[in-house]
Amino acid sequence: MPDPKAPETIRLSIPSRLELLSFVDKVTLEVCSRMQFDEEAVSGITMAVIEAGTNAIQHGHQKDPDLQVDMEFVMHPDQLEVIVHDHGPGFVVADMGGDVTTPEHLFDARGRGIFIMRACMDRVEFDFDGGTVCRLYKQRQPRAAAV
Repeated sequence: MPDPKAPETIRLSIPSRLELLSFVDKVTLEVCSRMQFDEEAVSGITMAVIEAGTNAIQHGHQKDPDLQVDMEFVMHPDQLEVIVHDHGPGFVVADMGGDVTTPEHLFDARGRGIFIMRACMDRVEFDFDGGTVCRLYKQRQPRAAAV
């Protein structure tokens, strides 16, 4: 019998084609529904996941459809963890110009995706070992007790 506290993971791999992000959006919506996130959280999570996918396709893979973007949706009891992995050269956040975590950079040519992801999620982490791994975390709010 599976451990009820063990996280459930959904993995998918898509060619680096922007039109496939609509499929990723549907998977994200289903995962959010399964985890019972409220409407505001769902909106933020889907926006952040699409931004991470767009960055992987456009910047990590230069839209090369022969390269795969790997994604994992890890449904922990208390939070959702989304991992987006491309096999590109990576980047240095500081090289994006200024503090990309502030709203003043929302209209910059580069870096606004990072701002959006950080604004929508509880935590965003990057790792650059073997490409770029972007980890997005959203805490699930406790459900109100039934009255």
